[in-house]
Amino acid sequence: MIFALICKDRPGKLELRLATRPAHLDYLTALNAAGRLKFAGPLLGDDGKPLGSLVAVEADDRAGAQDIAANDPYARADLFESVEIHPWSWTFNAPEAR
Repeated sequence: MIFALICKDRPGKLELRLATRPAHLDYLTALNAAGRLKFAGPLLGDDGKPLGSLVAVEADDRAGAQDIAANDPYARADLFESVEIHPWSWTFNAPEAR
């Protein structure tokens, strides 16, 4: 099942995000290599600067998605103010449908 991780940064933590980004990208690269990452990218504010993340992952269940979210270097660095985890159904333009 696909889960959407909607992660909002703590206010004023852009420098922490930037400092942790290489480890975060390594983590996502490993998830991608394992076939678990569906898509990912930063949520942007009106000023174009990152203020969170949207990550879609394949997991067996919510506990698996929570584990993926908790082990993200951004989460381990306490960057996020909140993390929402929702089952998600890819309805339009799903890669498997192409």
